[in-house]
Amino acid sequence: MVCKPNLQTGTMNLHITKNIQFTKLVKANYHLKEFNFRRINGSLEETFHVDVNDDRGNRLMFRMTRDQNGHWRIVQQPLPQWVYEAENKLHEVIEEELAIS
Repeated sequence: MVCKPNLQTGTMNLHITKNIQFTKLVKANYHLKEFNFRRINGSLEETFHVDVNDDRGNRLMFRMTRDQNGHWRIVQQPLPQWVYEAENKLHEVIEEELAIS
């Protein structure tokens, strides 16, 4: 919850931002992987923090932002190819969750 002053009226505007955090099983790299999603509030662009374990148990962390066409895209960084190949499915998962939130 954020209170922001309205300089024109001298009042305070209350803005409530809902935290969104969820976990989904997504088939990636021929296996079901548990992806954890958390919306990052307060940034200028819509952003989700996403994490998943690789086959060795190492945690992979990355961000996804909505592009100008409304599609969720992985912010470019060094990640295994199977993560990028799952991008369209991750987009669908985020959109499904936003629709019910």
